[in-house]
Amino acid sequence: MQYKSINKEEWDKTLEQLLLSYTIFASVSNAFGQDYELIGPADIAKISYNKPKPATSLKSFFLPVKENVTSERVDEKPRIILGIPNCDIEGLCLLDEIYLDKEFNDIFYRKRREDTLLISSDCIGIQEHCHCLSYNIKPYSAKNADLAVINLDGTIVLRIITGKGEDFIKNIPAAKSLEDKTIISAIEKEQLATEKLLATSNKGLPDYKLTGKLVTEAKEEIWEKYSARCVSCGACTTICPTCTCFLLIDKPGFEKIKQMDACQYPGFERVAGGKDALHELSNRFRNRYMCKYLWKPKKFKSLACTGCGRCIEACIGKINKNELFMELAE
Repeated sequence: MQYKSINKEEWDKTLEQLLLSYTIFASVSNAFGQDYELIGPADIAKISYNKPKPATSLKSFFLPVKENVTSERVDEKPRIILGIPNCDIEGLCLLDEIYLDKEFNDIFYRKRREDTLLISSDCIGIQEHCHCLSYNIKPYSAKNADLAVINLDGTIVLRIITGKGEDFIKNIPAAKSLEDKTIISAIEKEQLATEKLLATSNKGLPDYKLTGKLVTEAKEEIWEKYSARCVSCGACTTICPTCTCFLLIDKPGFEKIKQMDACQYPGFERVAGGKDALHELSNRFRNRYMCKYLWKPKKFKSLACTGCGRCIEACIGKINKNELFMELAE
């Protein structure tokens, strides 16, 4: 793996220069939490490095909640998204499989992907509900992102992952090849420490494949038990990096609006004659887990759950899917 390093002051100056030709979004922490923000020159010093994780998933940059798919598009500057956790990078793999399919690719999604440079952020430490490692996803990127960044005591270290990332770095003369093995060892030490935290925090949580088996065999009683607190708000699916259901709504003037949908909404599967296979709340609740752990794995190579834990954090009813899975595994 090739590394480049640049001191933090020079990196901040570089970002300011990049704003002339790129739109930059980055992870920023404040008193209310952490999320992506549109960055201007005055915001560069506020960028948060290596702290898990933005409240919004990466999905929102490529699949807007609502968009007019018949309106004319205005060319925009290419963009950089900085500070992406690897759970979101892995989630984007599934979106690519769906929306970049050779026969049915989404031209709007493709354009956004082509015009975006992805800079992931190695996670140092974990949040309460992080469980990526349980699904064999590392808390740092070694593939799929273009670059990965880690801030070590005022030195910005960039790990080059793709050719696109390599071409980007060539235009940053202040970034030098990293030959200091002690810095690389320090990075690997931080990575290992985070993995140990994840392993300890999620002890007893079944892996992805076993979860699929447990969900398939689960009795109706457990779905009724956990869905009893569900209010069908759809927060879990909206915030999820890999849930992608949508409606295509016809509007006057031959406009079509693509709007994100959620299997947890009442009426999600209701048809014209009134039949609704997911009318019962417990059935809708079960449907989401069947989709993630059984149906999507049969059709796609990428994981449909990357262990970010956002669905647990967003749930109004305080439903913890990991508690459900551990109960099934007993």
